[in-house]
Amino acid sequence: MFTIGDFARLGRVSIRMLRHYDATGLLHPARVDATSGYRYYSAAQLARLNRVIALKDLGFTLSQVQEILDEKVSNEELRAMLRLRQAELETAVKASAARLVQVEARLRSIESEGHMSTTDVVIKSLPSVRVAELTAVAPDLNSIGPVIGPLYEALLPRLAAAGITPSGPGVAYYEDAPGGGILVHAGVQVSAPVTADGELRVVDLPPVETAATVVHRGSMETVLPSVQTLGRWIDSNGYRSAGYPREISLECPADHDDWVTELQEPITPA
Repeated sequence: MFTIGDFARLGRVSIRMLRHYDATGLLHPARVDATSGYRYYSAAQLARLNRVIALKDLGFTLSQVQEILDEKVSNEELRAMLRLRQAELETAVKASAARLVQVEARLRSIESEGHMSTTDVVIKSLPSVRVAELTAVAPDLNSIGPVIGPLYEALLPRLAAAGITPSGPGVAYYEDAPGGGILVHAGVQVSAPVTADGELRVVDLPPVETAATVVHRGSMETVLPSVQTLGRWIDSNGYRSAGYPREISLECPADHDDWVTELQEPITPA
């Protein structure tokens, strides 16, 4: 038998919480000393304690936990519930991490206002380029990351299956989707024949007479300051944007923070 303090340490809960579980009928001590009132617990009660904590972590109230335990939920049913909750939490964590990156990028843009360097902006003409691509629709510009990542993960295996070898860097570009949202094109330069059949398409991107370009270093989740640097340069030099910038992947090591990407935004005189 364990004292309430020893049992609390084993179960990684507080003594106060065990007393609360006793008061609510969730987990009574195995024995209470009639003279001292000391509570004692058995090792077998750890199984019920684990279930109480697991169900609480799933979001159930204590009264719901008691109902579930009294109905004798099987181990397999409990594992399934925990797996579902685990998946929900992982999704929430990923979404929160993505929002944090976006907030950090926005903060860097705010902190850099008034002294953002535009000396690295270069004007150039862009030749026509042939790309093999997969496309999908993102709800908005802030949702491109979760869409374009899986597209690129699927692209190279699809190219290999089609017997197409990349001949140049990755090329991502965007358009307004007809039904709303952003049409995301995840592509890579190839020399294969043009084809518009199926999900994997080989298309020629038209040449661009004048584009303002800047090199972004780092993850594309932190691209906002570079995009706004380009926008400020365009505005202050007598031009206007003529479309979404293309993204040319110059270097793509495993660490996304070491990526090097050229942004190529088509422009016309204002």
